[in-house]
Amino acid sequence: MGTQKRTQISAEELRVWRGFIETTSVLNSRLASRMQSESALSTGDYSVLLALREAPSRSLRSSELAATIGWERSRLSHQLGRMEKRGLLRRDPCADDTRGSMVSLTEEGAAAFRHGSVPHLKAIQELFLDALSPEQLTQVASITEALREHLGLDEAEGGADRA
Repeated sequence: MGTQKRTQISAEELRVWRGFIETTSVLNSRLASRMQSESALSTGDYSVLLALREAPSRSLRSSELAATIGWERSRLSHQLGRMEKRGLLRRDPCADDTRGSMVSLTEEGAAAFRHGSVPHLKAIQELFLDALSPEQLTQVASITEALREHLGLDEAEGGADRA
């Protein structure tokens, strides 16, 4: 006999799901608001700058950058255009692929990232870490790991260990 998947979601399961989604939405919104007001960076800016800062020689092909932060290439292209105009990064043609580009962190981008990191990490501490006991934080880590495994995500996708 094969195992049959359950199709009904209980009221309690739905309550837990909605609480999780609503809480993470508010948490993300508050983190984004604080980042914008305290560092003039959007969460998109910060994601791109973080990926470039962690990359070897602080440069990535645009396709690698899109994969690293889990974005569609068209979304990334618009983001890069805005950031390039502000001097946070530079795009140069790829030496080995005329269709691709190399995206590099500029000194202005590195400074903006450093400036934004302190208030961002403080906000993570205040809005997330301070609310949880060490045991609860361990539970969150376990739950996150189970979800990532279930969804087929690895550390390179979505940057689970990235702030």
